Amino acid sequence: MWRVWLLFDPRRALIGLFTFLLVLALLIHFILLSTARFNWLANPNPPDGTQVSQIELPIHFA
Repeated sequence: MWRVWLLFDPRRALIGLFTFLLVLALLIHFILLSTARFNWLANPNPPDGTQVSQIELPIHFA
């Protein structure tokens, strides 16, 4: 593995990797914000009007 870093400059490779991941994360978030189902800013509730409820689990004592 160390021979790979002889081919690439570690600083430039890591900056490129972090830049790519940042652009990918922003792209995914903007795609989700453009949909009606996953837009958590304009419509915090689901589109069909149902609320997400928690399931109550029974407590068992031993």
